[in-house]
Amino acid sequence: MRGEKNRSFLPMSLVLALLVASAIAVLSTQEVRTQSVRATNWSDPATWPNKKVPAAGDKVIIGKDKHVVLDISPPALGGLSIDGKLSFSNNADLELTTEWIMLHGELAIGTEGKPHTRKATITLSDNVKGEEVMVGMGDRGIMIAGGTLNLHGSTTNTWSKLSATANAGATSIQVLDARGWKVGDEIVLASTDFDPRQAERRTITSIRGNTITLDRKLDFMHFGKITFGVDERGEVGLLTRNIKIQASADAAQAPFFGGHIMAMGSSTMFVEGVELNRMGQNLTLARYPIHWHLVGDAKGQYIKNAAIHDTYNRCVTVHGTNFLRVENNVTYNTVGHCFFLEDGIEHGNEFIKNLAIQTKCHTTLECVPTNLAANGERGANYANRQAYREMSFNSGNTLLPSDNTVASYWITNPDNSFIDNVAAGSDENGFWLSLPEHPQGAFKDSEVSKTIWPRRTPLRAFRGNVAHSNFDGFMFDRNIYEDNTFGLATIPFLPLTNPADLDSEVVETHFESLTSYKNRNGGLWSRGDLFVFSNLKLADNAIGMTPSAGDIGSSRFKTRLVDSLVVGETDNSGNPTTPEEVAYGRSLPKRRIPDFPIRGYEYYDYRDDVVNTTFVNFQDNDRRKTGALSWLLFASSGVSTGSTISGAKFVNAKPVYFPKIDSRFDNDNRGGVGYRTLSIHDLDGSVTGVPDSHIMLHDGENDSVVTDDSCVIHPTWNASVCTGDVGRLNLSDSRGELPGTVNIETRTARFAFLSTIGGNRPAAGAPPAARGGAAPGAPAARGGAAPAGRGGARGGRGAAAQQPIVLSRNGKDFKITGNQSTVRAGTEILVKTERQEVTLSLAEMDQGAWVIFELPGFTKAASGTEQSSTDALRKANATSYFRGGDALWVKLVVTKAPLPIVRPTDLQASIAVSR
Repeated sequence: MRGEKNRSFLPMSLVLALLVASAIAVLSTQEVRTQSVRATNWSDPATWPNKKVPAAGDKVIIGKDKHVVLDISPPALGGLSIDGKLSFSNNADLELTTEWIMLHGELAIGTEGKPHTRKATITLSDNVKGEEVMVGMGDRGIMIAGGTLNLHGSTTNTWSKLSATANAGATSIQVLDARGWKVGDEIVLASTDFDPRQAERRTITSIRGNTITLDRKLDFMHFGKITFGVDERGEVGLLTRNIKIQASADAAQAPFFGGHIMAMGSSTMFVEGVELNRMGQNLTLARYPIHWHLVGDAKGQYIKNAAIHDTYNRCVTVHGTNFLRVENNVTYNTVGHCFFLEDGIEHGNEFIKNLAIQTKCHTTLECVPTNLAANGERGANYANRQAYREMSFNSGNTLLPSDNTVASYWITNPDNSFIDNVAAGSDENGFWLSLPEHPQGAFKDSEVSKTIWPRRTPLRAFRGNVAHSNFDGFMFDRNIYEDNTFGLATIPFLPLTNPADLDSEVVETHFESLTSYKNRNGGLWSRGDLFVFSNLKLADNAIGMTPSAGDIGSSRFKTRLVDSLVVGETDNSGNPTTPEEVAYGRSLPKRRIPDFPIRGYEYYDYRDDVVNTTFVNFQDNDRRKTGALSWLLFASSGVSTGSTISGAKFVNAKPVYFPKIDSRFDNDNRGGVGYRTLSIHDLDGSVTGVPDSHIMLHDGENDSVVTDDSCVIHPTWNASVCTGDVGRLNLSDSRGELPGTVNIETRTARFAFLSTIGGNRPAAGAPPAARGGAAPGAPAARGGAAPAGRGGARGGRGAAAQQPIVLSRNGKDFKITGNQSTVRAGTEILVKTERQEVTLSLAEMDQGAWVIFELPGFTKAASGTEQSSTDALRKANATSYFRGGDALWVKLVVTKAPLPIVRPTDLQASIAVSR
């Protein structure tokens, strides 16, 4: 929490255990530094107790009173324990091969003020299997217990961008800045298309200025321009460093048992300009390329300017560690969540200008993701969703269940800074904010954990980040449960002024200057309230952005998109390969469903505001339909008429498109109730040309009862534009969309309710009643196994089938599903149904608004004032009814002003009628 930034969150039990383990060490780092010890060379026999230079296979100990300078490349060792200090000479290129390094003292290659300039390579072999040099620290690693790792290479310019497009077949590229790069260095070009596997590794054969000649031709085009205002210049990462830590070549084969670096407790690491290759031990906890493990406060420590590539278990793991700086690193071809905040207790860490290229779920297998792909792009094994979920979460092929939906940046606590980072080609997510209720893992159920609420803690900083060539670019949802699984609709990230008090005031969350392009699914998906996205740039995504609500519409707004740019298709045509793509002349985000309708911004449940945003290049063609604005396909959860747009600009862009319901494009599968009742409020006419108008669905199959001859019909939009007071009509026997027995008057009650639906797990401390049966529309199974939509499950599929209702106006019948409809004030509607009872309710309308309903076959009203004629009914200024002939006439009148915050239970006028 923000008020506790200067304290370490390391539980005392863990501290004590660590101190016991560290007691095995001969001397602390501080003691090593304070001693004045004369340095002696490794090659000098006098350096060693037996007066013999270590031979092949020896297990070498550097005593606490020793400072040994490695001046030669010794034969391969059986192990190396450093209780004193080992430093590398800067007078020659050196190689050190050993089974492991146990570090209680200091290992130094260069200093921060004077970086190492020669080549220094440490190779970790594994000729002796299963050694456990120190309990809990494993084998084939640099294992630090109370010691210091000081590695300072000379590389500072670690990655750049293309300054011009490099075409397939090219043997040279141009970059913005190649300072310090040399002939023989390896580089990697990130994919600039939808396929992350279009990343390409090459070796520099010559270099002149910023023009680089490659050892072989490029297989793919790599885009290198700012196009329509969006920077899609592909990144080029430098993989070579003069200091290299690696496992021997055998690690590149199954079981992919690479090397690892692990710092425990009071250990310190200062790592810069280092290359980590063949590191990480696949499917093994705590065996990562580099790992701060329960260090606590690590102020001043860092990893920067490093290259971490061809690894088998993450990249940089920050576990129980705070105030670390992770900066300007390049990762490539890595397995599992890459930049990894492990337990959700970590805070104050800074991730600055890192580049992650090609983040994979597995070493050799394809992902089995739990995501929200369209039905048409899913494989056959998804047909049995429960079996698929089991395969995704519990197959044993990933370290954590979430690794099958892998992220380049896995963020479990928002109280960290992420600035100017790039996720360039993850199999699944670029940046994933997945928050536990309380810290987990080593901190689960600890006293300090109970005081920390990641889902309620304000975001420290999140700006300037870029996500491209992923499945989903930015994912701010799907928070993890205690068993590390997650649902597709979860208790949201909702920062509070007092995280310990669930009913305290919500804090605005600002995401600034993000860029997301060429993502196969969504550029950005969020779940929460009072999210403000400013200067967001989205381009070439299947779907630009979709915001989902957090607190059941109980905040003054859900999401605001401000001063942003959304582009449908840019000059980056990608690398077309399928027949459909070749014919189209550009790659497509969803190859299995090439006619998938791309859209820029999808509105969803409760209030979204789009302000001063420009939309470019959304035009229909023979390949697919499109629209700048749309609605979540084909949502069954609740919506609001309060979502707005103002100050919009459209350049070569069809403003709106609502696709006809097509199961191939859908991932919801629960009836499309919300989609059928959508509405967008155009405040200033910047979309429609009609100020204060509402954009309604009008596709010939699911037209709104609002639409009449006074509306403007846009056939290519599948929409109508209507003026007047548009609100919502509910025809169920419950309060709005929710069961009448549900209490949502406090956030505590609302979250207890949310924990029972949409794939959520029960909230900690939720009363038994709150853990009970699901609401109408909730999937039968939890954890995302059932067909929960992308936004959750609040409305749609009822507990029991009811007789249908048809609304008829001006002689035209309108379908009603899920007992919901949009409605316009001042209209008269005929209600056709065989039901014995109906409850009519209005919401989200101005004070004084009214709607008249004619209900043939009905005779009784449970409330309201009886009137003597239809003329008297029409003149009534309060909810009333009239029995006439074989019908009951009802006039619902809104007598109270609309609330600034509209929830599904905030009904302004209601009446129950029966036969």
